[in-house]
Amino acid sequence: MTAPHQLVVMGSGETTPTMVTPHQQLLGALGDAPDAVLLDTPYGFQENADEITARTLEYFSRNVGHEVRHVPLRRPETASDVEVEAAIAAVADADWVFLGPGSPTYLLRQLHATRMPEVLRGRLLDGPGVTVVSSAAAVTIGSHAVPVYEVYKAGMDPFWAEGLRLLQAIGLDAVLVPHYDNAEGGNHDTRYCYMGEARLTTMQDQLPEGTWVLGVDEHTALVADLDTRRVEVRGRGGVTVRRPDGTEHVVPAGSATTLDELVALGTGSGGSTPAAAPAQEPDRDADVEVGAPEGAGGDDPLADEVAAAQRRFADAVGGGDAAAATQVVLELERSVRAWAADTLTGGSLDDAVATLRGLVTRLGTAAGEGLADPREQLGPFVELLLELREQARSDGAYDTADTIRDRLAAAGVEVRDTPDGNEWVLEDDR
Repeated sequence: MTAPHQLVVMGSGETTPTMVTPHQQLLGALGDAPDAVLLDTPYGFQENADEITARTLEYFSRNVGHEVRHVPLRRPETASDVEVEAAIAAVADADWVFLGPGSPTYLLRQLHATRMPEVLRGRLLDGPGVTVVSSAAAVTIGSHAVPVYEVYKAGMDPFWAEGLRLLQAIGLDAVLVPHYDNAEGGNHDTRYCYMGEARLTTMQDQLPEGTWVLGVDEHTALVADLDTRRVEVRGRGGVTVRRPDGTEHVVPAGSATTLDELVALGTGSGGSTPAAAPAQEPDRDADVEVGAPEGAGGDDPLADEVAAAQRRFADAVGGGDAAAATQVVLELERSVRAWAADTLTGGSLDDAVATLRGLVTRLGTAAGEGLADPREQLGPFVELLLELREQARSDGAYDTADTIRDRLAAAGVEVRDTPDGNEWVLEDDR
């Protein structure tokens, strides 16, 4: 079997349950115990870099089922030559390399000071091996890179940073924009990696003539076979080709195209939208893991899971089904643990934990008040007493019949004599 030679671009969610299946497919194709490495440079400036590394390695070990080893190269300018060369050799020789979230411009400054850009281009040109870039790292692979923090957070005027030109090495004169369908802004536009329509339009005007945008939605993976030039889109969203004039063509998840077709769409030299060919293993539904609602496809998968859990819990409690309510709580707890491995979940995870605590509290309250219908529990006993009352009345023992009625009333059960026979109701039902 020919070893895979692939470039994989993930728009976001690289350490969430939604991307477990794509990771398993990619690593599984490399055989038993592939040499898989995590390069920590993208987030090397962060104070919690050690924690991010530990959580990422745990995600791949526990959730994905593959061991990944850590390759440190946080700040080449302060590292020894031996440390830098060891990291470069590890990346060059690995079966699978992963670069993920952090700061695009920080990553670019560090890698441009080393031979790493040439090594990464060599992986794409020569192969074999799988190179996976996501979030911040994905921003850097084109000719130019979006400086997300500087523009969106610090308020600098839109501009481009010099990219790694990995896309150019495989024939795509494009820039890569992950988080393409981001909707975190709510009442303001955070699509296009937080740039929004106005800023992206301004930035496109700054690009060299003929350079186009390749957008990858959140929780979505573009998988390019660099030998056959076949492209598959996996996950929840789609991949968008945006021409310099702003027109867009979308390749949805579960479909396939080619790198050459993407180029034709980006340059305007091709006329068809490549959304017809099915991928070999479309996984739009299969990659939604524990607790996700059927058919979920919202902007925040964890929030979707929480909302679905709340609905199922309310239905279970309303129906008096304690076992089903408990099952919802257990599933949400398992889902929260799975999402905890994500380094960027942030507020969504906090909200999920708060919801979980709330459901546990409501379950405790329901246990104290009782979920089962008291009529079902009391029914056999009340019916027996009513039969005895009827027998007493038939025998003329009216005092006994009245005593039974009065004792039931004292216990909260009202007996009503109707032309059709006896009826009874609980005080709470009146």
